[in-house]
Amino acid sequence: MIIKQVSLETVCGITSILPKTDKIEIAFAGKSNVGKSSMINALINRKSLARTSSQPGKTQTINFYNVNDQLYLVDLPGYGYAKVAQTEKEKWGKLIEKYLHGSNQLKAVFLLVDIRHEPGENDKMMYDWMVYHGFDPIIIATKLDKIKRSQIQKQMKLIRMGLGAKSGTIMIPFSSQTKQGVEEIWEVIEGFLPEAKTE
Repeated sequence: MIIKQVSLETVCGITSILPKTDKIEIAFAGKSNVGKSSMINALINRKSLARTSSQPGKTQTINFYNVNDQLYLVDLPGYGYAKVAQTEKEKWGKLIEKYLHGSNQLKAVFLLVDIRHEPGENDKMMYDWMVYHGFDPIIIATKLDKIKRSQIQKQMKLIRMGLGAKSGTIMIPFSSQTKQGVEEIWEVIEGFLPEAKTE
């Protein structure tokens, strides 16, 4: 995907009405500190359009990034951040649920997990929830640059088993530092674009 132009077009908070868009939407979910904003910046080849922070739990809204006036990358609020009050967590949960239920243009959901660790309870719940609602989550294993090459297969297997991922689930090791995985992610996304299906 050649990125010609990209903009943060819509930001939806807890009380916002979700936009009705006319382009396909690709959503990204993951724990607060899994590197979601860094990954989106790597995908769109921008240093800081998606705000990254050393303080987890920064994304508290649903952010719609318009790419080439062709599709939206949708950044969902990070979940599982311990220092956020339970009532806030529940609101974010409802916001994510409202979006996943309510969008007519949502074609795929990517679930980000940290390649260094076995998936946590929140990751499993999110994965099961997506499957229950008819999605086939695509797994992105982030922070690839933090482990040795020899550990990759073992960690990917740990994630697959930890999530109880179905056989055939697409799993992509990814590093925002080295950009490894960017092309593979775009390849999957491009498969959902209307032109890809008519060719």
